[in-house]
Amino acid sequence: MKKIICKVEYDTENAELVKKNTSGSFGDPAGYEETLYKTGSGKYFLYVNGGEQSPYTKEDIKRLSSEKAQEWLNK
Repeated sequence: MKKIICKVEYDTENAELVKKNTSGSFGDPAGYEETLYKTGSGKYFLYVNGGEQSPYTKEDIKRLSSEKAQEWLNK
């Protein structure tokens, strides 16, 4: 997935996968996945996707600061 945020392109195909968390199983309406990526220039972003009853009802990319990425890794 690609998304441009504040004139910066975030692309799951060209970034380094850092860590992936899943909740629930495939087909679970409350299930979701969160995947942390790091771009070649050192920017972090979270790819999210989930079922209709999850916190992420649609596929999206959210940019994260280095501090927020570290917090996410430590949760």
